[in-house]
Amino acid sequence: MTTTVNPVLRVAPAAPAEAAAHFRAGLAFHTDVSDVAAALGAGGDPGFVLVDARSTEAWDQGHIPGALHLPTALVPEQAGQLLDRSVPVVTYCWGPGCNGAARAALALAELGYRVKEMLGGFEYWVREGLAFETWQGRERRAPDPLTAPVDAGDCGC
Repeated sequence: MTTTVNPVLRVAPAAPAEAAAHFRAGLAFHTDVSDVAAALGAGGDPGFVLVDARSTEAWDQGHIPGALHLPTALVPEQAGQLLDRSVPVVTYCWGPGCNGAARAALALAELGYRVKEMLGGFEYWVREGLAFETWQGRERRAPDPLTAPVDAGDCGC
């Protein structure tokens, strides 16, 4: 008798302790749009600086209110003037198809900053129906029901 193992279990899941270590480590490097929005919306100092690592043209097209504009290419020469090494930094770029936030996070980490990458980037900020700013003012789009609950305050995760 031949036993067929499905593609999910072809490689066995990690032991619980290994899985916990892996996921804990991932959370040390990443945050998401919902958590950033909650921290920024709570009032007061969120305890981090949000950095938009995209170009000036992208920034003008739309950015997260309160973010600091620091394109990835300018991190080495400008980070020291704009950021305090004692304050954690959260980077973002366009979205999941762009690694600009990871490159900016790497450059900042190499300069001695504690840093996380915001998963989803600007794309998911807008898709979740959160307010953003352009050179014309503040805007908001309806939440995309594939990325955020339309009639709830948060996703519950």
